[in-house]
Amino acid sequence: MIDFTDPAFLQDPYPVLNTVREETPIFEQRGKDGIQRWFLTRYDDVFRVLRDRRLGRVPEPIMTRAEVGLPPLRPDWGPYNDVEQWSLLMLEPPEHRRLRQLIFREFTPKRIEGLRPAIVGHADRLLRDASAKPHFDLLADFAQPFSIHVIAELLGAPIEDWPRYLDWSHRIVKMYELDTTDDQASSAVRASAEFSSWCRDLITERRAYPTDDLISGLCTVETSDGRLSDSEIISTIVLLLNAGHEATVNSLGNGLVSMLSTPDAWDSVRSGRVPSRTAVEEMIRFDPPLQLFERWVLADGVSYAGREFARGEKIAMLFGSANRDPRHFANPDEFIVDRGDSTHITFGGGIHTCIGAPLARLELSVALEGMAAMMPNLGLAEPPQRNPAFVIHGYNAVRLTAH
Repeated sequence: MIDFTDPAFLQDPYPVLNTVREETPIFEQRGKDGIQRWFLTRYDDVFRVLRDRRLGRVPEPIMTRAEVGLPPLRPDWGPYNDVEQWSLLMLEPPEHRRLRQLIFREFTPKRIEGLRPAIVGHADRLLRDASAKPHFDLLADFAQPFSIHVIAELLGAPIEDWPRYLDWSHRIVKMYELDTTDDQASSAVRASAEFSSWCRDLITERRAYPTDDLISGLCTVETSDGRLSDSEIISTIVLLLNAGHEATVNSLGNGLVSMLSTPDAWDSVRSGRVPSRTAVEEMIRFDPPLQLFERWVLADGVSYAGREFARGEKIAMLFGSANRDPRHFANPDEFIVDRGDSTHITFGGGIHTCIGAPLARLELSVALEGMAAMMPNLGLAEPPQRNPAFVIHGYNAVRLTAH
């Protein structure tokens, strides 16, 4: 029903998503990976599925891969599989609960808010450099180094290695698309091996010489359930660096393009009439950086959109479609900068709610405040072009003029 590789669709998926959503709350489609998926298009269904404990991100241990029609894990993907094995995104209780509790002991609101001065400092430095140019790329010149520096600061990862984090992240997240090529998969596996080796060296150093950072905390934190293994810490570092970078960069790129393309929206933020924290909610609702999230049906009696599902079937939630559902949002195809509605599902829901949502909101708010102060006449220098991917939804470049 939807060609997820069509260039016109990838450039602007919302006309197609809107049409399909109004025609049906659910449709079935087999992907290039051979997996049959049931796509949910409407807000209420997506909201409920995200919180339904009868569904899981992975079939194990309730069902085997063979039972849900998946082939065995590819041994040549070993480094990537190892990184994913203990990722919060790929775990269900009790393992998910244990790991998330341990991470939350370190990933605290106090620690995040304590980063504000550093976040402001990184934003101001990068924006000063960008504003000195006649034109600059929001992504390459600001958003990418900004987000990587911030998450590295939180973790306690060496900031000078940020180009390597960026490279590893870009290669690994290609595995989350619906049409990953063999070359992209091979590159992601190599990046996983390189990233893991780097993490192991850093863990060894932090165990010997702990500092006041998240990685040191992950290496030493302990509860009645025990401590984190090195493999669990590696998966957590990779997840936080990848998700902390990709989501923030694409939220800022997508959101700022939407704002600058809407009459008076930027002026409302620049002048202070609309607080940056309010504008951020519309930025991440209107054009979310994650378009699809999947769950396996692991119990009998699961019913959504008028259909009862069998155990082992896969449900795919279309976040961008749900965020434009007129049954929940008034005038959803309008970018209303002062809407301030935080009930969007961009950060997911249930036990898989994005752990980095508070940090992302803080980064985006600080970035807007910095641009409003230094670049009051900000504008698009040319029409931006989309990255040719659907699940991780963003631009290749966003060329801006600051003057």
